[in-house]
Parts: sequence; structure tokens; C-alpha cells
Amino acid sequence: MHPAPFDLVLLPTWLVPVEPADIVLEGYGLAIRDGRIAAVAPRGELLTRAARAVRELPGMLLAPGLVNAHGHAAMSLFRGLADDMPLMTWLNEHIWPAEKRWVDPDFVRDGTALAIAEQVMGGVTCFSDMYFYPEVAAEVVEHAGVRAQLCIPVLDFPVPGAVDVHAAIAQALPLFDRLVGHPHIRVAFGPHAPYTVGDENLLRVRELAERCGAPIQMHVHETASEVEDALRATGERPLARLARLGLLGGHFQAVHMTQVDDTDLALLQRSGTHVLHCPESNLKLASGFCPVERLWQAGVNVAIGTDGAASNNDLDLLGETRTAALLAKAVAGSATALDAHRALRMATLNGARALGMATEIGSLEEGKQADLIAVDLSGLAQQPLYDPVSQLIYATGRERVRHVWVGGRMLLEEGRLQIQDEAELLARTAAWRERLVG
Repeated sequence: MHPAPFDLVLLPTWLVPVEPADIVLEGYGLAIRDGRIAAVAPRGELLTRAARAVRELPGMLLAPGLVNAHGHAAMSLFRGLADDMPLMTWLNEHIWPAEKRWVDPDFVRDGTALAIAEQVMGGVTCFSDMYFYPEVAAEVVEHAGVRAQLCIPVLDFPVPGAVDVHAAIAQALPLFDRLVGHPHIRVAFGPHAPYTVGDENLLRVRELAERCGAPIQMHVHETASEVEDALRATGERPLARLARLGLLGGHFQAVHMTQVDDTDLALLQRSGTHVLHCPESNLKLASGFCPVERLWQAGVNVAIGTDGAASNNDLDLLGETRTAALLAKAVAGSATALDAHRALRMATLNGARALGMATEIGSLEEGKQADLIAVDLSGLAQQPLYDPVSQLIYATGRERVRHVWVGGRMLLEEGRLQIQDEAELLARTAAWRERLVG
């Protein structure tokens, strides 16, 4: 009996599977069947097999889709609204008041759609979102065809869409029920930060996360002042408090972690907690420097996120990865810190691991979902080309992403969105600008 034909065979110049690590395959291709990777094999071997379509990708590098492990998607509509301010001034005097005034289901719908379009055009196939009205974001994600982790925001004070924690949780539980087993969406809890969520509500989150089998994502040790304020008030570092309350573990995603002492490192190691590094937001808000190389060498899984467009100001994960690689060298005082291959791994497989999706995405392995990007390395700015992964990380911008597939479905072809309407997105975004300015 002959095997079923492939749906699509892709034949790039270079193929970077990420797993195994540090490998670049030339003369290889990838076959897709039923939305999954059916084979990674020499091109001659693949061409002997029946396929409904074969696509040559000359001058292109095929890699796993990028995973943006932390962000606030709908905040794309606040891009550039309040720049060049310290974190707490930015939050208290500008962002939180703007959210109270403007954020509603329509805001979240349009802002999330804009964020998804920007990310797809930059090679992001999966992202984590911590924002209000997650049920609306879920609708947008389903329509756009991407993958996402949606974090239910939990704070001790009223937020858009929820008057208190009980209301936020009451609205979240039906979303969990609806999306159980969803092929593209995973729901998580998103307690905002140690300084905005008290012990009682953190314990409630822990209990619900355990009951639902859900991850927890939280801003932790974002600034030195956050840690210093906690020590003055309680004599306990925020990460130690989270450990005492039983929140840390392989399900916990600690965002930022710019402040890491020996006790913090030991807690991260023992618990298997993931760290989500957001270098450009940390730089822009002068929040501090995550010691990526030290964490990596200690065995802590470090993924990468853009944070929101209000504090970055873009959702360019490829550019974020370049910044992370360069910054890691300066922080570690070593030019060998976070080399190009590890940087790409941080933006793909490490992100998938942090979000609990590593069995499905993050590397080009047979049986995994066909979430792929093809990046054109034939441009003048990429020449001469000696090492395609180094060229991808250090010399290539997101505008060179030509094709994007999620589950074998093409979302970007020749740099053009296939599911979303770019002109419509621009018009809706312009209308929001007029409202906010007015």
C-alpha cells in the first residue's frame, strides 16, 4: 500500500530544525500532511514521493515559527501614547487611566487584530497575551489562525471588564471550559505582579490553576525598586514570597526577572520556573537587565517576549532576539554569551516549552505542527553569507520574512497577509487614534 501523498513539500536553501541543536541542513526539504510535519529529508528523497504541491524557496531559510512568550496585544493601540517615562509613572499616570477610559471589547478586538497582523508579518506564529476581555481576544485569535496563550488578568482593584477578582475569575472559568482541547488556544492565569495582587488572591489563583491544569504568567522582579519596596515592607523578596505561597513550578512563567540574586537563582532552578525575557521593554523603561547567560548556564529555561507595543514600541520578535543576544554579551561580559543558535532557540523551542506547547511546536520535527517561517537571506544586507543562523539573528530584519504557515495553513505569502485585511486594519487603527486624540 502506497503512503498518502504529501499536501505540500517545501524546498528551501537552508533548513534549521532547532532540535537537534546547532544544525543547519542544506539540500533538505520539509513535507506537510494534515497540518503536521510529515518528513524532514534530503530534497531528492522527498521529490520521489507523491505530493499535491511542491514549492521551491531559493535563498530562503526555513525555521520554526517564532514564539512571543509575553505581551499585551491590544495595547498596540496605545503605541507611542506615553513614551520616555519610568515604569510606575508610565503605569499610574498614563496607561492605567487610559485603560480605564478607553478599553472595552471593541478596543480589544481591534488592538488584538492589529497586534496579530504585525506579529505574523514578522514571523510570529504563537504569542502569549495578558490583557482584558480575553474572551474577545480568543475570537480574534480563532479568526486569524495563529496560536496563543491567553492569560486571564488578575489584580486586586477593578479593571476593564471586571469589577474585582471574583468577577474576573467568574468570567474566566467558562472560557476555560469552552477552550479545553482547542487546537490553537491555551488559557492561563495572569496575576499582574506581586505588588498588585495580595496573598489571598494569589492563593486563589494557585488553587484554580491546579484545578484547571493551567499555567500562571506574572510580572516578577521587573525593577530593583519592586524588590527593595517588598524587602522594606515585609523583609521578603517577591520571588521568595511566591515560592512560599506555592506558586512556582514548571507551570509558572516569570516575566522580566531583571533582579536575580543567588537565592532567586536557586528557587528558579529547584522549581523549574520559566523566565520570560523582554529586553527592549526593560531597556526603554530603564527597568534593569535580566542575566540571561547566568540563568541559561544554571539550567533555567529562558524564553523571549516583546511585552506590549506601549512599552517597546513594536512586536518585532526577530529584532527582540537580536537585542537579547547583544545585551546578554554585555551583561555577562563575554562575547560567547547567547550565541546565534541559542538565541533562535530562545525565540522558538524555549518559548514553546515555557508555554507548555513544546510537544506541538517550537522545532521542525516529524509529527509536530507545521508552524513555519521562510526568511529571505538573498538580500544585499545579508551578503556575503557564511553562517545563515548568524545572518538571521545579527543582520536580518523582520521585513525579510516572506512566508508564514500555522498548522500548514499559509498566513503570509510573499510578505502579504492572507487571512487579515491590511487596509481594513489600518482604517480601524486610524479611527482609534482619532478617538484617543479627540
